[in-house]
Amino acid sequence: MSRSWDSVVLGAGKSGLTAACLLARAGKRVLVLERRDVIGGTSSSDEFHPGYRTAGVLHDTRGVRRSLVAALELESCGLRLAPEPPPVYAPCGEGGGILLHHDPGKAVSEIKRFSARDAERYAAYRAFLRRIEGPVRRFLEEPPPRLFEPSLGDAIPLLRQAWGLRRLGQATMLEVLRVAPMCVADWLGEWFETPFLKAALAMPAIESTFAGPWSPGTAANLLLYECGAQGHVVGGPSALARALERAARQRGVEIRLGSTIQEILVAEGRVTGVRLAGGEEIAASGIMASCDPRHTFLDLVSSRHLTHRFEERVRSYRGYGLTAVMRLALDGPLEFRGREKEPIPRARIGEDLDALERAFDPAKYDALPDTPSLDVYVPSLEDPSLAPPGHHVVTIHARCVPYRLAEGWMPDGRIEVERRILGTLFRHAPSAEARIVGAEFLSPVDLEAQYGLVQGHLHHGDHALDQLLVRPTPECMHSRTPVGGLLLCGGGVHPGTGIVDGPGD
Repeated sequence: MSRSWDSVVLGAGKSGLTAACLLARAGKRVLVLERRDVIGGTSSSDEFHPGYRTAGVLHDTRGVRRSLVAALELESCGLRLAPEPPPVYAPCGEGGGILLHHDPGKAVSEIKRFSARDAERYAAYRAFLRRIEGPVRRFLEEPPPRLFEPSLGDAIPLLRQAWGLRRLGQATMLEVLRVAPMCVADWLGEWFETPFLKAALAMPAIESTFAGPWSPGTAANLLLYECGAQGHVVGGPSALARALERAARQRGVEIRLGSTIQEILVAEGRVTGVRLAGGEEIAASGIMASCDPRHTFLDLVSSRHLTHRFEERVRSYRGYGLTAVMRLALDGPLEFRGREKEPIPRARIGEDLDALERAFDPAKYDALPDTPSLDVYVPSLEDPSLAPPGHHVVTIHARCVPYRLAEGWMPDGRIEVERRILGTLFRHAPSAEARIVGAEFLSPVDLEAQYGLVQGHLHHGDHALDQLLVRPTPECMHSRTPVGGLLLCGGGVHPGTGIVDGPGD
C-alpha cells in the first residue's frame, strides 16, 4: 500500500469537504478522493455550453449553518452569506404573479393584489414558523438521539429536543404534532386560498421525495425546509464548494481528482483502506463516505463483511429520482410575462396543488407528466462570471420526471420531456424562446451517470417521515456503520441534504 492516512474521505462534494475540514481541524491527516475531474460534486460549476457555466445541480443554500461557517472560517475563504434567501416568483396565468419574499412585510403588497386575506395570513404563517424554528432547527443540527442505548447521557439529546418543543406552549406543541404527519396540501389549504401561491409554497415539501402534495407526511418536509433556513450563499452551491475547498487545502487536506474507488478494504471487521480502479491501494484507519449509502454498501463493501439483514435494509432504503435538470444559455435576461425588465433569481411554476398531484401520478407508472412543475434558478444574476457579459444561465429542476420510463430513455422520450419543460417555461417567460443559444438536458439516468447519484436521486434518499430520523438504517443512525472505522457523512444520513448542510459535521 502507498502512504497511510488517518482518514480518507470519499467524495469532494460539500459534505465530503466539510467532513475533511473538520477532521483536519482535529489534527488528522486527511485525503479526499473524488471520482470526477472537478471538485464540488453536485455543487460543481460545470460548463454546459461554451462560455456558460452552472452554479451546481442543486439550487438552495439556505440551510448552510452559520455556526459551521464561523467554525471553518469560510468567510475568510471567500464565502458571502446574505441575511435571507432571494424572493421566489410564483407566476400566474397570462401575466402577473407574486414575488414571494421571506419577509412578510415585503410580501404583503404582492399577495394583496390577489387576496387580502392571504396577505394577512402570510404574516401569521411566517410568525408560526418563526415560533417553532428553534426546536425544529435543533432536530436538524443535533445528532439523532440514541434510542437503543440505555444510559441517561444518551437520552439527553432526546429529552432536550422534547423539552424545546414543550417550551413552545401546549397549543403550539400540539399544532406541530398535528401538522407533521399531514399532507402539505391540506395544511396549506388551512392557511391560504390562492391556488398558485399554495403550489409555490408546497413545492419544496415534495422536491426530495417520491410523493405528491396530497401524500401524508409532506407537511413535515415543509416545516424542516422553512425552519432550517439560516441565510443564503451568494453565488449558489458552487461558491460554497469553492470556499470549502480553500478551507480544506489551508488545513493541509490533500484532494485527488479522477480517483474512482473500486473497493473499501476490510479486515477483521474494520476498514484498512481503499482500492482504486487502477489497482492502487491506500491505507487508512478511517473512511468517511459522502456518497449514497446504497453505493457505499452495495458496491464498495464486499457482501462478506455485511449481514444479510443489514444488506436487505440498505436495499429497502428508498431513493428513486423524480427530478430532471435542464440548463439554458440565454443571450439576454430571463423575463417573466408581466415582470419584464425585472431581474428574478428564483421562480416556482405550478398552477395549483392538483396540478402538482397530476404531474406526480404518471411517475407511479414510469410515465412522463404532461406538465411538469418547474423550479427555476438564474445564478448568473448573482455571479455574472457564469456567462458572457449581458448573457445569463438558467437551471431548471423539472419535477416528476421518473428515473425509469416504461419504454426506456430513448431519444424520442428525451425530446418529448424537453419539449414539455420548455413549453411550461415559455408560457410564463415567452421571450426566453428566442434567447436560447445553448441547452443541456439531464434525465435522472444522466444525473446518475454524471454525478454518481444512485437512481438519479438528488438527495441520496427520500426525505420521508420514516427516513428522516432512522436514516439510512437503524445501524447507521449516527453516521457509524456495522464496519469499524467506516462512517457516513453524506445526504444519506440524518438530517439529509438540501435541507441543512449538516451531514459533514
